[in-house]
Amino acid sequence: MELEESVRTRELSGFFNIIGRSMLMAIPLCGIFFLLNVPQYIGWLVFNEQYMGLFLGLALCATYLMIPITPGRGGHRLAWYDLIAALASLIIGLYIFVYYPTLVNSLGDISGGRVVLGCITIALLAEASRRLVGWPLVIIAAFFLLYALFAYLFPGDFYGKGWSINRLATYLYLDANGIFGQALQVGASIVVVFVIFGEVLYVVGGAEFLSDFSLSLMGRFRGGQAKIAIVSSSLFGNISGSAVANVVVDGAFTIPMMKRAGYPPPVAAAVEAVASTGGQIMPPVMGAAAFLIAEYLQIPYASVALAAVVPAMLYYIALFIQVDLLAARNGIHGLPRNELPKLFPVLKRSATFVGPLAVLILLMFFLNRRPEEAGLMAALAALIIGFFTPGVKIGGKEIVRILINSGRGMLEIAAITGLAGVVIGVLQLTGLGFTLTLTLLNIGQSNALLLLVLTAIVSIILGMGMPTTAVYVLLAVLVAPGLAKLGILPIAAHLFIFYFGMLSMVTPPVCMASYAAASIGKTDPVTTGWQAMRLCAIAYIVPFLFVFSPSLLLIGHWYEVTLSVITAIIGAILLGVGVVGYLFRPVGIFKRALFVLAATGLLIPVLHSGNFAALTWGLNGGGLILAVLLVSIEWLARQESGAKATAPTRAKAL
Repeated sequence: MELEESVRTRELSGFFNIIGRSMLMAIPLCGIFFLLNVPQYIGWLVFNEQYMGLFLGLALCATYLMIPITPGRGGHRLAWYDLIAALASLIIGLYIFVYYPTLVNSLGDISGGRVVLGCITIALLAEASRRLVGWPLVIIAAFFLLYALFAYLFPGDFYGKGWSINRLATYLYLDANGIFGQALQVGASIVVVFVIFGEVLYVVGGAEFLSDFSLSLMGRFRGGQAKIAIVSSSLFGNISGSAVANVVVDGAFTIPMMKRAGYPPPVAAAVEAVASTGGQIMPPVMGAAAFLIAEYLQIPYASVALAAVVPAMLYYIALFIQVDLLAARNGIHGLPRNELPKLFPVLKRSATFVGPLAVLILLMFFLNRRPEEAGLMAALAALIIGFFTPGVKIGGKEIVRILINSGRGMLEIAAITGLAGVVIGVLQLTGLGFTLTLTLLNIGQSNALLLLVLTAIVSIILGMGMPTTAVYVLLAVLVAPGLAKLGILPIAAHLFIFYFGMLSMVTPPVCMASYAAASIGKTDPVTTGWQAMRLCAIAYIVPFLFVFSPSLLLIGHWYEVTLSVITAIIGAILLGVGVVGYLFRPVGIFKRALFVLAATGLLIPVLHSGNFAALTWGLNGGGLILAVLLVSIEWLARQESGAKATAPTRAKAL
């Protein structure tokens, strides 16, 4: 994460450097103070909006101090307009923090001061989002604002009376459905905690352990170099929810290693991009959007993580099988044993990663503690373990580094969730959310599959220019209600949106994770993107399956869930064979199509009742029979070719 941020941040010097670093440190410190309910223990009644105001003010102030108006511009000097924006950010945040208790009974009242502060806040959020994540989210927010102002100009169902600037600015600034709403609340609570947790794991050696553990576990096997990338990147997802950050940190050593082993550069880069992107769906700690799912659906985060287990497992199984078969096809062997760390000495260092993760799982999944509380306790456990671990230094310098990097990691989240609050506020104020849902339902004509395809396309298109979290927030309020009205299980609908927003990171033409990996691998980014799509082909299929049959989300009768998971795993393996075109020997195009057909039949979850129950059992049975025939044919053909190859040798010996 630190490597990714350093490319675009401004390195200040002198007084402003101290102020900027102090602002970054203040973001996680305030989070810890308020999320541990310290004010309650000292008799200080604080509204959530007060903390969110302080959080947003600090984050926006730090953004304008640390992020230049364009990448690479500004050097060590702070521009006058950035200083004004930083001061304005503090003012709009401190106003909420100080005066909200007196405003709470008059939130709907309009005054000149409130209008000005509201307009300034929207402008600051838009510019901060532009600097951090680019134009797309800003353009979308601007469109929604224009609609709220000029709804009377729109035709048909989209016609509305329109709202004045005074009313709109006041509502978005002060109402609980606006900027300081649910999206920012999740960012300022759960997400900040897990960013802190990830930075603590970095400092105590968690990332180093993951690298060495992956090397010792997978390095000696066929295609071990790519398997190292998969294992390390999937585990690294528990530290970083950013696909690009995963690529930058892991890819720096895995991509060159895969290239040296014999993987073509686009494939090596694609393996890292796909493995790193999957970190967002890897329990127990997933991407920030997973916490938003729990908040929107009002269910424990543990339920979301549990539902994501099987899809994540299928994702990595399919990837693992493909890199293994690619290695077999291309004759890529593992690393020599003398170049690998010994597993037992590596496991002796596992406490810095396994210990905190065990604390997190225990508190969140078994003791049902709040995610923010569990995350902070896990971070504390990591610091304590690190303090007693030889070779790990935990002192003032390391604590400061944790706080600064945590604050820097929250800048993007604060800007995204704050500007998403603008969009959500417009939807609530104008009723546009209901209108859009109705329109999507009319387009889908009550056809769930058509609506899902449209949703998947929109998710990928939006994700081409926005982080997964922003895509999810938008579609959760625009599309998820329409999916629910068609009878789709809410958690399945929300995970569907989440998954396709994530897949935009590896789907051309704009695929940021693939671009980052291609730059490290010094190869063509578009070719890398197409290779990445091939490697994660199963991820484009599974969301449709768990929407129609939630047994892949571990929901349903135990025997139905068990059978669906087993057949899906077999299907994932067969899909890898079909995509790569190799099993025991090269597989022709016709047989590859048959392998894909068998995989499709087995991936479809079985139903024990309903109109399609017999069809699902038939598809699974047919897929299994076809798979057994294909594997048997390939096995016998290899045995026969092996016997022919050894026959001349035996004859010569005689």
